[in-house]
Amino acid sequence: MKKFILPLLLLLFVGSLFAVESDPSEVVGYVKYDCVAGLNLVALPMEQGYTLASEIGYAYPGAIDAINYWDATNQVWVAAIDLGGFWDPDFAVAPGMGLMISAVSPLAFYSIGDMPATNPSYALVNALNLIMVPLDRSDLTYASSLGMDVGITDAINQWDAANQQWIAAIDLGGFWDPDFETTIGMPLMINAFSTGTWPTAREANSIFMKANK
Repeated sequence: MKKFILPLLLLLFVGSLFAVESDPSEVVGYVKYDCVAGLNLVALPMEQGYTLASEIGYAYPGAIDAINYWDATNQVWVAAIDLGGFWDPDFAVAPGMGLMISAVSPLAFYSIGDMPATNPSYALVNALNLIMVPLDRSDLTYASSLGMDVGITDAINQWDAANQQWIAAIDLGGFWDPDFETTIGMPLMINAFSTGTWPTAREANSIFMKANK
């Protein structure tokens, strides 16, 4: 557990990042994330047309001053900063991507557009990974069900924006504690103990997990 918790603590000191969890709407066409002033964890579940972080920033002028993505390969946050009219360094965004945004004041962050033609698939590294619960996985209602579905994760973390901290559900060998509810469109930081692909390789991941117990 210590090996997992330490990287999470380090996240609090790396760059200008984090804040709020998602509250997906059941209306087809958009997903809404209610954000606080501070760090908020959001996602881009819909086909909205955004290709760059700066385009998101321009859609919320003066309301967001930093947009961060998780670089799983290097285990660091990479930030695009509002420098007063332009964003630098800019980076590419895509549907299904999770982002940590810094909001200047409370706001409603929307992902508005078409339903994705293909739901996202995540290439997991043997470390921390930022994922989103796909829109077609309404069966994943708890961290425990998500963990069993992924198969190769031993900790799932949601961002508690109100208290500006991570809350972790840990696999304690058959049950997850503390468990928490999950919903479609919800971004989460998970710790994978092996490389794999999710959700397209759920069966393969499950086989690996059983073989290495």
